Amino acid sequence: EVQLVESGGGLVHPGGSLRLSCVASGFIYSVEEISWLRQGPGKGFEWLSSITYGGRTTDYADSAKGRFTVSKDNAKNTVYLQMNSLKPEDTAVYFCARGGRTTWYSRRSWGQGTQVTVSS
Repeated sequence: EVQLVESGGGLVHPGGSLRLSCVASGFIYSVEEISWLRQGPGKGFEWLSSITYGGRTTDYADSAKGRFTVSKDNAKNTVYLQMNSLKPEDTAVYFCARGGRTTWYSRRSWGQGTQVTVSS
């Protein structure tokens, strides 16, 4: 069975940092593009970032560009999202998903998410 498990969320102050992890199983993780999404309170999914199967190409939404960095470790079946300069509006549940900017929704494959709260 396909499983995506996010971790690394928590409570941070504005301007702080977190590194999220996404561990995958049940598919060939190393050859698929993986995205990070988030869902704020009462909101739909927002695509944030993706990394290609080779790990050499990354893509970012404007809301993440310059602050977030996506990377991967194929040996560990893990994709990371390093988040810096966090803002209160970054508060959301963060998910990893199979697919990229334009394909993640149709694939409909993501984990349970990890909560990120940015607050004083």
